[in-house]
Amino acid sequence: MQITDLRSDTVTKPTPEMLQAMFAAQVGDDVYEEDPTINALEQKAAAMFGMEAGLFCPSGTMTNQIAIKAHTEPLTEVICDVTAHIYQYEGGGIMFNSAASVALVHGERGKMTPEQVEAHIRPDNIHYPPTRLVALENTCNKGGGAYYTLDEIVAISEVCKRHDIALHLDGARVFNALVASGDDGTSYGNYFDSISICLSKGLGAPVGSVLLGSKAFIKKSRRIRKVLGGGMRQAGYLAAAGLYALENNISRLQEDHRKAKAMEEVLLQADYVERVLPVETNIVIFQLNDRYKDAEFVAALAEQGIRASSFGPQMIRFVTHLDVSDEMQQHVLQVLHSLNKQQVEA
Repeated sequence: MQITDLRSDTVTKPTPEMLQAMFAAQVGDDVYEEDPTINALEQKAAAMFGMEAGLFCPSGTMTNQIAIKAHTEPLTEVICDVTAHIYQYEGGGIMFNSAASVALVHGERGKMTPEQVEAHIRPDNIHYPPTRLVALENTCNKGGGAYYTLDEIVAISEVCKRHDIALHLDGARVFNALVASGDDGTSYGNYFDSISICLSKGLGAPVGSVLLGSKAFIKKSRRIRKVLGGGMRQAGYLAAAGLYALENNISRLQEDHRKAKAMEEVLLQADYVERVLPVETNIVIFQLNDRYKDAEFVAALAEQGIRASSFGPQMIRFVTHLDVSDEMQQHVLQVLHSLNKQQVEA
């Protein structure tokens, strides 16, 4: 049976062309900053977002945690949405790595407004931790792939600058946001103090994220990366996959978005679905009614060769990606339709 894996866009495997680029990579010792392929990746990624420098790391969790530590001191505070990856899915790293507090904002589908951010900035009072960092996530994972537009980012940036607070972007799926919005990523450097971009989600690389910022910020971050065990040696073989992804796999994200919208259309008509979060990029999150328990629904899909994630009580998540072929897509749509009550009874 052919397996269609919709659990995440992290499950992709390198294409033959990407593997060839990896095999052909020129490498050196990156701790000495002598790996030419890593240096090229860092420079290219920085230029794409209007930043001065970059730092290649094994994961987005590491780039986020390095950025938080670089921007904060112990007993200070980070503002983020309550659903943010840095709070929900990074193992309590803000507390463990940075000894910082977190002010949680209840935004709309993971997105905070400038007014909400400003309302959560602490006054200068000995009883409170000073606010040092605001972190946005684009796209918003638990928000069903909702994204910030550049105009929304500018408005939040103005609040941060007015209060002398750093602004970080967890851009795990920022290329999905840019493709969907049509915004220019090179403008981001004017508004963010640091940006984390992931290469191993929609772009299809097997490993890696890049942290972007000023030269001084990246110099500080490189030291933190070393302490966290992220200093790699001849990792240019991995960086080559990231370079290939940046050069070849961004515009095709439109295909993933198209497939996700087609799934949304079927689910909106399904008699076992209570609601579907609006689909804007490549993430589809929907709530089941009492026809199925979420575990039963996931199991029913698995019987048809479809892997999906339970994303909370009665919540299911699909994520489209480059390893979902048109044939797989049609199979998924047919199975979703077949799970309607009248189809099952027939």
